[in-house]
Amino acid sequence: MGKYRKLWFTLIGILAVTFTILGYFGREVYREAPPIPEKVVTTDGRVLMTHDSILDGQTAWQSIGGMQLGSIWGHGAYQAPDWTADWLHRELEAWLELAAQEEFGVPYAELNGEQQQTLQYRLKQDYRTNTYDKATDTVTVSERRAKAMAEVNAYYHQLFSDDPKYRQRRDNYAMKENTLPKEERREVMNQFFFWTAWAAATNRPGGEATYTNNWPHEPLIDNVPTSENIVWSIISVILLVAGIGGLVWGWAFMRKHDEEEPAAPAKDPITTFKLTPSQKALGKYLFVVVALFTLQVMMGGLTAHYTVEGQGFYGLEISKWIPYSLARTWHIQAAMFWIATGFLAAGLFLVPIINGGKDPKHQKLGVNVLFWALVAVVGGTFIGNYLAIAQIMPENLNFWLGHQGYEYVDMGRLWQWGKFLGIVFWLFLMLRGIAPALKKAGDKNLLVLLTASVVAIGLFYGAGFFYGERTHISVMEYWRWWIVHLWVEGFFEVFATVSLAFIFHSMGLVNRSTATAASLASASLFLLGGVPGTFHHLYFSGTTTPVMAVGATFSALEVVPLIVLGYEAWENYRLKSRATWMDNIRWPLMCFVAVAFWNMFGAGVLGFMINPPVSLYYVQGLNMTPTHAHAALFGVYGFLAIGFVLLILRYIRPHMVFDERLMKTGFWWLNIGLMMMLLTSLLPVGLIQFYASVSEGFWYARSEAVMQSDILYTLRWIRTIGDVVFIVGALAVTWQVIKGLREPAEGAHQPVGKPVEEGA
Repeated sequence: MGKYRKLWFTLIGILAVTFTILGYFGREVYREAPPIPEKVVTTDGRVLMTHDSILDGQTAWQSIGGMQLGSIWGHGAYQAPDWTADWLHRELEAWLELAAQEEFGVPYAELNGEQQQTLQYRLKQDYRTNTYDKATDTVTVSERRAKAMAEVNAYYHQLFSDDPKYRQRRDNYAMKENTLPKEERREVMNQFFFWTAWAAATNRPGGEATYTNNWPHEPLIDNVPTSENIVWSIISVILLVAGIGGLVWGWAFMRKHDEEEPAAPAKDPITTFKLTPSQKALGKYLFVVVALFTLQVMMGGLTAHYTVEGQGFYGLEISKWIPYSLARTWHIQAAMFWIATGFLAAGLFLVPIINGGKDPKHQKLGVNVLFWALVAVVGGTFIGNYLAIAQIMPENLNFWLGHQGYEYVDMGRLWQWGKFLGIVFWLFLMLRGIAPALKKAGDKNLLVLLTASVVAIGLFYGAGFFYGERTHISVMEYWRWWIVHLWVEGFFEVFATVSLAFIFHSMGLVNRSTATAASLASASLFLLGGVPGTFHHLYFSGTTTPVMAVGATFSALEVVPLIVLGYEAWENYRLKSRATWMDNIRWPLMCFVAVAFWNMFGAGVLGFMINPPVSLYYVQGLNMTPTHAHAALFGVYGFLAIGFVLLILRYIRPHMVFDERLMKTGFWWLNIGLMMMLLTSLLPVGLIQFYASVSEGFWYARSEAVMQSDILYTLRWIRTIGDVVFIVGALAVTWQVIKGLREPAEGAHQPVGKPVEEGA
């Protein structure tokens, strides 16, 4: 550890404390998850559903795309309703109508104010009172509620079939005809929807809030933000301000300035050795990255268009083959695959550099085996997704080969295992080159940190195997966010930071001590908020107030390190003037600058906009969420993967010169298109929905009345402009990579572009 002892102990201490918190409150998720009763019965003992039928309904929902068609508890797609909120509101309205007819003989709308208030009071008592009997593992519902449930059940049967009565509504919801063909499967799926609504409307035993912390906002039964929600929201803002102040203080007074920057070498040190066979073999990885990137962008454009033409594409009824749920699945899965492939390629490119300019034995074979395994997993995933959503996949095989139904982890479990084993094999290929370097004399702190981040990436993806097809959805969400938040936003963030530091140090542009200290400090800052901050995704997923408190507290700290990324962007940008040969990697460097900007704006500003519990209470499941998701996922990890791809391309094709016209188009049109997409469509739509959610209720913000209103319809059409700009940028980058790969790879690295001056 040497002079970095304090930084190492800080990082280790943070990891120990934060993972203890994550594990302790994870146990809370298991213990306090809303019960799935053995049976739901009416007051006269009639059985309406059972534990097994509810879980059968969960698997039926998964088979149609799950979170890629509407959402549950606010998690999922945004065009169709949130099925929890929609079912609950329809059931409440049905109950009120039944009560009005039974007690007053007229429709509810014709009652006077006092009569309506009386029925609303009784409604709240019927729904908020917890009738779960732990001894018998039974939930009892009133006869009136059972009738209301039957009405909603009948409506959902028609909606998810091909009943012509709701053809226009399915179009508005971007649902394909006959979404779930089998009546018995629709029946159990409706029971699952009911159970999620029951948990969202019923108070926890001994408490004043529902199992979902009063989410969704539903004025009819006084589902409003809890006192704890507001308190912890205020605390999170205070912590954010305090954290920023502390960071600025430390940055100003504790940062050391006594170490001068090294003199830039006359020649790029990475070009001083011949390309190794394993590095030459990386070209096909880069092709897969841009191929999947192009597919993802096209599927994103199709998904966006489905929000204005729910079953067609400019008059072509293509939802029969590629419905919204499938297009969105492929859009997200392609993103996860190409970004991960870009990161894996970056690691494999570094192995020979770490290993003194040579490959470990049989490294090229390993690189090739990993590539074809990746192709098999991608192909199997996409085919399985199609067969599942088309309802061709046998029910018993759907979870393993088809569609798990969970956003970002949509692939069948078999393909998930394939991806995990591929990442573990990548870890093995990385460690083969790193291990010999660790045995050599000298300062190895930066290399040890890089090794630790590689191991974390290799192993933490395995968190996705801690839940199964019939796992309680609250427990599933806990482990799913280990992947989506902790694996991606945590350890990939650390790997990216350390990899860039290692690359710049290898180029002779940054001192080893500076790179090491900065990487250790950054890792500590990222993981301090990032590990327990996982809980900010679980405020309303059947968890308790302590989980909300931890999530709100630490997710505020996640934003703190992002505010200094403007400085990091400047530091990266000015590297281009350190040596004339840096002009050869100008465009990868510009991508790294973009990463810093989008990390600050997309992950920081837009992320904190929805992070406080009181904010997320109203906007979870609205277009405020994808505003942050697009800016953070593509803006940060997308640009980082593209930067890695361009950097690798530049070195494995030493005679290639970047096409300035293509690269300017690619870089600037991607950035401008993304910003247009956010500011002209996603964010305005989200803000309008936000107002609707606060004023009327969450169900209303996702209803046809709002989603198909003239202004939102226009805003979604306007998004087409930003999408087209973005697509042009994506195609320009893709074509640049393909052009580059057509260049010869033989021979040693040769400097290209401007001649290198001696001593530069």
